[in-house]
Amino acid sequence: MVEEVQKHSVHTLVFRSLKRTHDMFVADNAKPIPLDDESHKVKMAVKLRTEYGSVLHMPTLKENLREKGGPNTGDPYGQKQYSGNQGQELEYLITGTHPYPPGPGVALTADTKVQRMPSESAAQSLAVALPASQSRLDANRTAAGVGDIYRHAGISERSQPPGMSVAMVEAGGNKNSALMAKKAPTMPKPQWHPPWKLYRVISGHLGWVRCIAVEPGNQWFVTGSADRTIKIWDLASGKLKLSLTGHISTVRGVIVSARSPYLFSCGEDKQVKCWDLEYNKVIRHYHGHLSAVYGLDLHPTIDVLVTCSRDSTARIWDVRTKASVHTLSGHTNAVATVKCQAAEPQIITGSHDTTIRLWDLVAGKTRVTLTNHKKSVRAVVLHPRHYTFASGSPDNIKQWKFPDGNFIQNLSGHNAIINTLAVNSDGVLVSGADNGTMHLWDWRTGYNFQRVHAAVQPGSLDSESGIFACVFDQSESRLLTAEADKTIKVYKEDDTATEETHPVSWKPEIIKRKRF
Repeated sequence: MVEEVQKHSVHTLVFRSLKRTHDMFVADNAKPIPLDDESHKVKMAVKLRTEYGSVLHMPTLKENLREKGGPNTGDPYGQKQYSGNQGQELEYLITGTHPYPPGPGVALTADTKVQRMPSESAAQSLAVALPASQSRLDANRTAAGVGDIYRHAGISERSQPPGMSVAMVEAGGNKNSALMAKKAPTMPKPQWHPPWKLYRVISGHLGWVRCIAVEPGNQWFVTGSADRTIKIWDLASGKLKLSLTGHISTVRGVIVSARSPYLFSCGEDKQVKCWDLEYNKVIRHYHGHLSAVYGLDLHPTIDVLVTCSRDSTARIWDVRTKASVHTLSGHTNAVATVKCQAAEPQIITGSHDTTIRLWDLVAGKTRVTLTNHKKSVRAVVLHPRHYTFASGSPDNIKQWKFPDGNFIQNLSGHNAIINTLAVNSDGVLVSGADNGTMHLWDWRTGYNFQRVHAAVQPGSLDSESGIFACVFDQSESRLLTAEADKTIKVYKEDDTATEETHPVSWKPEIIKRKRF
């Protein structure tokens, strides 16, 4: 026996055993269990009474039984026609109003599978046709049946078709049930926004353009690139005004202060620099991050700079003293984006650990952690007027309400890695993605009214089609994007477009507000 096992592997022996078992039972494998007619009838009768007992007295269309000349004679419930309708061509039988056979014992045919609703005139004629002696009793029975439908979960689905609701109406002085059409809840119609069109492409960088910012006076804007330079451009003409060198790796974030003539930058060289724009020199370094610094933002009312890094922290710096006020710890992966606002919570971060954190600036601790996203959160944007914000991730763009981060709605459809978000006062939300696509949304309703995929700059690879950053200028009439084809693209609204020439192709039934 031992020798036999040694000749064949265990794997072979197992499969031989399986084959023997299969051969033993294969003859009976496909045979159905014989059906006992008596027990099947009892089972179906019990099931019918249980499932449809509360609605069996309600009217249904008779058209499926006209050729039979009356109700089914084998009806186990002993239902009969009303005496007031004797001798007439009845339009209704007293059975259920469900999309099933018109009564027990009636076969489910191609006709009976089709769900038919009584016409308005038929419903009215039924209400008037009830005899006076039984009208009050049957009206009460009907009302009770409707109450039962709503009290028992699931029965309403069987007793009435989707999109219809049972309502009580006055007809002939009696309360009777009638089936009334109910409008499905729909989203409000989105505000019309003119489409945006590309009108300028600015070249000059030798590497991917990773970040962009417009100065408060709206005269010029600044970009940072993988070529390790920071460039300042004239906003009106698009001409290069100045190049700043000093970083030794990719520049990942730039911002211009509204409170002082300073430009702040950060990069993958772990450095955070403060540039004096009167002398075009670095005047301060902020040392402390242990890895690449991915983003930065300035507090709008106090001299505080906030940076976020691949070291899973965000740091708060005093602009003047260069001191690190707080190290915001809690994220478990790289922090990709950070935003500041004057109201609480004053700091918002998004991370590759899929969470968003709202921070208490004074205590330096997390107030709220939002865990709804399933993938990395690379972009966060605050609405300039509403007390709300949006976050971008490959799974969805989500909108939230301050101060507690209550979820508002999902903006679905931009199926790519979203690197950047921007929003203006008119409620135009822009999302830019790794594959070079840009979607424009109506903030209030989440309607995607335009999709843009600009061609890459001649000489660039098609794979270098990506949007790393986008921003509106101070007038909100121009949209600037920083892209992987080493260019800055400038978009503006189409002045010639009207709601007649570019109507909103809006379908209420496909715009659904998801809540989770």
